[in-house]
Amino acid sequence: MKRSLIINCDDFGQCKAANQAIFQLLEEGRVSSATIMPPAPEFAEAAAWCRSRQEVNVGLHLTLTSEYDGHRWRSLTGLPSLHDESGYMYRTIEEFERNAEPKAVRAEINAQFQAVAKAGLNISHVDNHMGSLYGLATGKTYLPVVFWECAKRKLPFRIFRKIYAKDDFLASIPNAEQTLAGIVALADTLGVGMPDYLLTHPYHVEEGETYDSFKKMLVKKVYELPEGISETYIHPAVEDDELKSFLPSWPKRVWEHRLMLDDDFSYALRDAKVSLTTYRSIRPIGGSSRFRSAASLLKMLVKK
Repeated sequence: MKRSLIINCDDFGQCKAANQAIFQLLEEGRVSSATIMPPAPEFAEAAAWCRSRQEVNVGLHLTLTSEYDGHRWRSLTGLPSLHDESGYMYRTIEEFERNAEPKAVRAEINAQFQAVAKAGLNISHVDNHMGSLYGLATGKTYLPVVFWECAKRKLPFRIFRKIYAKDDFLASIPNAEQTLAGIVALADTLGVGMPDYLLTHPYHVEEGETYDSFKKMLVKKVYELPEGISETYIHPAVEDDELKSFLPSWPKRVWEHRLMLDDDFSYALRDAKVSLTTYRSIRPIGGSSRFRSAASLLKMLVKK
């Protein structure tokens, strides 16, 4: 098997600094795709750019949290249980899981799918901001809801089929393989495609980390990439005053933009014989017969 990599830009539409970086990276073919945030302040700008270019490698970044003081947003539906005392979406996934009513969550998910359709975007895949729908804090998961919506639209979702042993974060999660097995089984039953692996790295600047050490870490991941289709995420942004005002870890985002333009990184991909691919290359395991047999059961589950 060959080794393929999806580099996805998360947080498209979050702010102008993110949009500017992602515009450049998509236009130059330096990344595979980006996922857009309908509730975020610069969604309209990002969507307009995608329409003007007929960009086909943009996905939906389902957004149910708003984590940064000084740069927050409200839900599209305005339903009360989706917001904290300040009137914005919750800062943490635990707050979201404990306080958001399931019916309101389902309505917001549907509204965000409708928003990208209304904006004229032909999305290629779906993922989730901060993992708020996974049940990471309390076990209250909305993945069946999301898989149902993806299955209806024949869209892949960012969950991975296997845990890569060299990914320190994912490999360290207790009972991760058992939990993942159930998720994969549901996705396969519904015919929702997924990459084989997800490669993670810290969002923030770690103690002593520099651009050069960050580059070395990601280049190493390229050479160690497993066979199959892997995804890694970045949050690229250009440096500006707005970004600095709300994001303490803004240098990491500037580094991620810089790395995608770095000749050393481009060389590493070629030298390691790793090809960039997109979510449109991912095909589901399972199919229509399994989907039909599971549809009635999942409908009841989603409505609870």
